[in-house]
Amino acid sequence: MAERALSFGAVARAYERYRPGYPAELAERVLDYAGAPVRTALEIGAGTGKATRLFAGRGIAVTATDPDPAMLAELREQLPAEVETREGALEDLRPDRQYGLVYSAAALHWTDPAGRWPRIASLLAPGGVFASFGGPARLADPVVRQAFEEAQAPEVESAEVRSPDGTPPEKEMQWPGAELEKSGLFADVRQFVVPQRLTLSADEFVGLLSTISAYLILPIPVREQVFRRIRQVLPETVELDADHTVHLARRR
Repeated sequence: MAERALSFGAVARAYERYRPGYPAELAERVLDYAGAPVRTALEIGAGTGKATRLFAGRGIAVTATDPDPAMLAELREQLPAEVETREGALEDLRPDRQYGLVYSAAALHWTDPAGRWPRIASLLAPGGVFASFGGPARLADPVVRQAFEEAQAPEVESAEVRSPDGTPPEKEMQWPGAELEKSGLFADVRQFVVPQRLTLSADEFVGLLSTISAYLILPIPVREQVFRRIRQVLPETVELDADHTVHLARRR
C-alpha cells in the first residue's frame, strides 16, 4: 500500500489531465449536512486539487495536504494562491488548529489505520464535519468490460483498491462508515451515493488508467504492453459509471 500511495507524483501532469473532477452536487450535499457556514477546511490527500476546487470555489479557506511534493506542485499551478498547501500525510499533521470540515477524496484508504480516527477528530472543531468520498470508474458496457479485464490479465487482476476493513461490497454500510460509528468520536454517520456518468475516448480512458496505482507499480515495459492490449479491445469511445460513495460524520 505504501508503494502504491506514493506512486502518483511521477505522473502528476497526466493525473491532472485525465482524472475526472467531482460533481457539484457532492459539495452541496456535504455543506447542507454541515447545517451552518463552513469557513475552513483541511483536505487529506489533495493530489492535484480535483476535490479542492469543489470547496475552495465556494469561498472556503482550504488547506490542501499531500505527502507527494510533485502532486502539490501541480495543484499550485492549477488553483488560486489563496489555497494553502502543506506537504505531509495525515500521520504527519499536527493539530495546531482546528477546521470546520476535514475531507478526503479517494485518498483515505492510503492513510495509516492506527490512530486514524483520533487524528482526524483532533483536526476538527467540536461539531465539525468529516467527509470521505470516491469510488472506482467502471466500464458501463459488460461486453467491453470483459474484454478489458481479459486484456489486462494476468499482469493486473484488479485495479481497484479493496475495502481496508474487508467489508464485502454487498453490505449496506461500506467502509469507512462502520469504523466511524465504532470509533465513538463521531455522530450522525451517513452514507449516500452521488451518481456520475462519463464518456471518454479510448485514448482518454487509457490515459486515466496511466494514473492508477495498480498500473504505476508495474515495470514500464510491462505497463506499456498492458496498455497496448487494452487499447486494441476498446471501441473509440467508452462509457464509465463513476458514482461516488459519500460518508459524512460529525465530531462529538
